[in-house]
Amino acid sequence: MNITVLILTIAIAFLITVLLSPILIPFLRRLKFGQSIREEGPKSHQKKTGTPTMGGIMIVISVIITSLIMINKTNAEQIGYEIWLLIFVILGYGIIGFLDDFIKVAMKRNLGLTSKQKLLGQLIIALVFYFILRANDFPTYIQIPGTNIQWELGWGYAFLIIFMLVGSSNAVNLTDGLDGLLAGTAAIAFGAFGILAWYGFPQHEVAVFSLAVVGALLGFLVFNAHPAKVFMGDTGSLALGGAIAAIAILTKLEIILVIIGGVFVIETLSVIIQVISFKTTGKRVFKMSPLHHHYELLGWSEWRVVTTFWLIGLIFAALGIYIEVWLT
Repeated sequence: MNITVLILTIAIAFLITVLLSPILIPFLRRLKFGQSIREEGPKSHQKKTGTPTMGGIMIVISVIITSLIMINKTNAEQIGYEIWLLIFVILGYGIIGFLDDFIKVAMKRNLGLTSKQKLLGQLIIALVFYFILRANDFPTYIQIPGTNIQWELGWGYAFLIIFMLVGSSNAVNLTDGLDGLLAGTAAIAFGAFGILAWYGFPQHEVAVFSLAVVGALLGFLVFNAHPAKVFMGDTGSLALGGAIAAIAILTKLEIILVIIGGVFVIETLSVIIQVISFKTTGKRVFKMSPLHHHYELLGWSEWRVVTTFWLIGLIFAALGIYIEVWLT
């Protein structure tokens, strides 16, 4: 597979998303599928109330169509089980997110699915993912980045997969709070995995899928950059979080996910620290969590927060690629 195929993958996914947006956004607006902004959030966000959400639908559709087109083009004989697994994960978590969004915006239940309902769905998808891997004799070790040290987990690998898929989907979901924040940071992270899957292993189908996500996110960013005309909602954020964890597992880069997805890790830690601090001491460490809201309340403009987080995401991505490619 040459680099032209990878560029074409990004371009096709970008175009599909851009072409879908003018159709889907007015449709969501007609259905009054508008975002409800929580009252305890930054006051500046109240003007975003009513902005169409569930835009993640076009991201998921674009990724699936582009992946199947490009993989069929480059490998007409057979599509590997890995790509079907990735489609299963992004679609499965996307459906959970869709149900959550639908309950919020259509049924006017602000909390959407209950935490138990959401967790149950996430667990089922993670378990199915694991058993399909087992059926295909997928290795159950993890490798320490930058070394040749491998640690065999055996059945314990199932718990790692559950932790990664559930944890990543929720971490990415927490990052989706500002116009363009998640679309940009996720595009950078998926791009890093696409490079590693193409250059380091190679796993061409995983690379195509990863870069299809990049193209879809860049197309979505055209309409999601500040001021956003559409939000991806849980439909997009849960799907992206599950997908990036699945890619890390299939490429045996489980630990590298923590580095490349550093922004998502930091956002999640800020929430955990805030909750623990408030419950134990009654004091808040941050003005508001997740962390991006803290900087807003410090007086940063939304665009400044977003571009700063993009830059941090780029640094984490470059560090992850450096450790895996040049130190191994």
